[in-house]
Amino acid sequence: MQAMGDGSLSLERFSYYMRQDYLFLIDYCRVLAIASAKCPDLASMGHFASLLDETLNSEMALHRGFCSDFGITEAQLEATVPGPTTTAYTDHLVRTAYDGSIEELSAALLPCQWGYDEVGRLLEHRERPDANSFHSRWVAGYCDPGYREMTGWLKRFVDDLGAAASTDTRRRMHAAFKASTRYEYLFWEAAWLGARG
Repeated sequence: MQAMGDGSLSLERFSYYMRQDYLFLIDYCRVLAIASAKCPDLASMGHFASLLDETLNSEMALHRGFCSDFGITEAQLEATVPGPTTTAYTDHLVRTAYDGSIEELSAALLPCQWGYDEVGRLLEHRERPDANSFHSRWVAGYCDPGYREMTGWLKRFVDDLGAAASTDTRRRMHAAFKASTRYEYLFWEAAWLGARG
């Protein structure tokens, strides 16, 4: 994140990350749809549906736009081969979506949403050499008030579910959250190591 914050991250590393993240988001959208279906009430269904809409129709469009700027066509983007960490992370989320409860699934989804929110807050006020660089544009995307509002809702939703859950369910929620947190770290590391530019 330091290199993104100060504008020194190479285009090679960033484009590798964007391609892998695009593949991640495809399965992430499927998981959000399942989360909406598993919700216990209409309000929470609506929140997950909104997050699905934002991811599918805005965030993925931003990825396509970034890649187009770098000379990567949409066909090339969609032909990207997922890295081992990308596959492992999405397999974890999809498996939790199908086999787990809404409590486990929400806990599994939280590290991604919360992590990007934290990164945005960390980098928001750091100076970068060029306000129009891909570094600055990417950071700005995760400083959006709507994104932060959704993060706050998901944190409260998980806390409320955990407060009402049995001891065994809370244990499974903790395990799902911990696994996703580990995959988040490994995903960033794979992006850093996957391209040596």
